[in-house]
Amino acid sequence: MIEAQYDWTLVLVSYAIAVFGSYTGLNLAIRIPKAKPGRDLMMWLGMAAVAIGGAIWSMHYIGMMAVDMQMPVSYDLGLTIVSMLLAVIFVGIGLFIVGRGASSTVKLLVGGAITGMGVAAMHYTGMASMNMPATVSYDTVLFTLSLIIAVVAAIAALWLAFNLRGSAQRIGSAFVMGLAVCGMHYTGMAAMKMTATTPMAEMAASGGSSYGSSITIFVVTAALMGLLLFIASRNAPKTKKLVF
Repeated sequence: MIEAQYDWTLVLVSYAIAVFGSYTGLNLAIRIPKAKPGRDLMMWLGMAAVAIGGAIWSMHYIGMMAVDMQMPVSYDLGLTIVSMLLAVIFVGIGLFIVGRGASSTVKLLVGGAITGMGVAAMHYTGMASMNMPATVSYDTVLFTLSLIIAVVAAIAALWLAFNLRGSAQRIGSAFVMGLAVCGMHYTGMAAMKMTATTPMAEMAASGGSSYGSSITIFVVTAALMGLLLFIASRNAPKTKKLVF
């Protein structure tokens, strides 16, 4: 059994992008309840989904690079793209369910469950994209716990998205959302059990650092979040508070 080791600098970088994406998404999501059906709604819904879902995906891959697998690791491009689409699409579904029409606790729970399971699907699809000389299995308890955290975090995120007034509240909530997202991810990582299929002594060194790829993902994602946040600041409506 191989024990993974963490680079805590990259762990902090992954948390930072989760917080920035959450804050951006919260600033975009408040437009959804009052958006006119059609192009206006799809624009704000799409941007909020990209902000939150994209940040979750970026956090996930930076978080994976923060782990030293002690073996060469590459990623399947197709599954990597699928994992990103899962995050954006399911976040968008949750935002639409909760943010449109009459508010209710049932809608919040249903939207949160769908979003949470979608985020979990993104995570484990991303894990499946790893190509390495090892077999992977999961601890049942930690795997189940990661799903529970994903759903609870999604419910909390959707409630926060439509029940906040003021920038200060959104900033504080972004830190909480970022912590919840990282909690799900690193619980899922802790659930992973790796068994080498090649003797460790025979494995070629992975060579190179994960910092280059991680910083590239961080910079690109941060630039996108900055652009979306600028767009949001150009049209800042009064928040419609949904009561659950």
